[in-house]
Amino acid sequence: MTLEYRAIMEKAWIVWSRWFLVAAAGCAGLLLAFVAALDPFGMRVGAGQPARPIMDINQRFMYPQLVRSGRFDAAVLGTSTMRLLDPQTLSQGLDARFVNLAMNAATPWEQLQMAGLFRDHVRAPKRIIWGLDVTWCEPDATDAAKRLTPRPIPDWLSREVRWTDWPKLLNLTNLEIAGRLMAYRLGWSRERIRGDGYEVFTPPEASYDLARARSHIYLSNGGQPLDLTPLPPMPVPIAESTAWRFPALAWLEDAITAFPKETQVMLVLPPAHLMGYPREGSAGWLRYAACKAGIAALARRHGATMVDYAHASPITARDDNYWDPLHFRLPIAARFGEELVTIAKGGQPLPDGAARVLR
Repeated sequence: MTLEYRAIMEKAWIVWSRWFLVAAAGCAGLLLAFVAALDPFGMRVGAGQPARPIMDINQRFMYPQLVRSGRFDAAVLGTSTMRLLDPQTLSQGLDARFVNLAMNAATPWEQLQMAGLFRDHVRAPKRIIWGLDVTWCEPDATDAAKRLTPRPIPDWLSREVRWTDWPKLLNLTNLEIAGRLMAYRLGWSRERIRGDGYEVFTPPEASYDLARARSHIYLSNGGQPLDLTPLPPMPVPIAESTAWRFPALAWLEDAITAFPKETQVMLVLPPAHLMGYPREGSAGWLRYAACKAGIAALARRHGATMVDYAHASPITARDDNYWDPLHFRLPIAARFGEELVTIAKGGQPLPDGAARVLR
């Protein structure tokens, strides 16, 4: 290869590389412009602006725009155990505009971020219904390692969107979601989650199979039902009980204190199957009972209502009410929502004892 030929090839390679980089940058710019123009996460949504149709099931990215839209003055917070509470039932019964902001497997820290976002963007929140799973009672609930899950969480969940956030949207997943939103705009697709955060994420009721449900409910026991009748109370050494810690309750109290005094707060221990709790009478149950007493004391201090479904009842003791240890079926969800409306209006829960109310 002559020097002259080598020089020509090197020059051609440089020219090709430059044009390749220009084309790649142009393509990336066009794709980013496509995502930004459609704005599937509603990053430009502000008060008085409608949120984008929710075309993805990742609540952590999709729900902040619902808060920033200013459409809602009441919210449901919690994990998937609260997601079947229908905001329409709550709104009609309680004269408020409810949004369901409960997120699958949301840690206490993530729930606090969503609560803070709602508090910061709603001038006068009317009501908060906050579901508290057993994770709030874990001794390490506030540890850094427990703040996040493998599910990604956007930086703008707890702060305002910045221009530096936009380049982060350029990935294949977000391109797909933007494409779904375009399909919706063209009438080719439907929204994945209703515009108030509600979604029936459980399987169709017509497909319910009790044997299959039991295999999930009792998965930790090889799918075989367990005897869950209460044990004789076990004495707990004083040294052990005095060492019980529930650090996330301090977070919860700070969050409730930050809401206006006019905001009516309801703390709900949702009705998981009995397999979702320590066995009644065990040392674990006594520790959980101490945590519930702490939540009750917190509620009293701040004039909140506490509704406790987390005990043996006609709801929690029946396998055929559940898909797995945590998720109840739609008839239970309907009863759950209607009963909370009654309690919030000062009425009494149903007489079967499923709900224990502390005002």
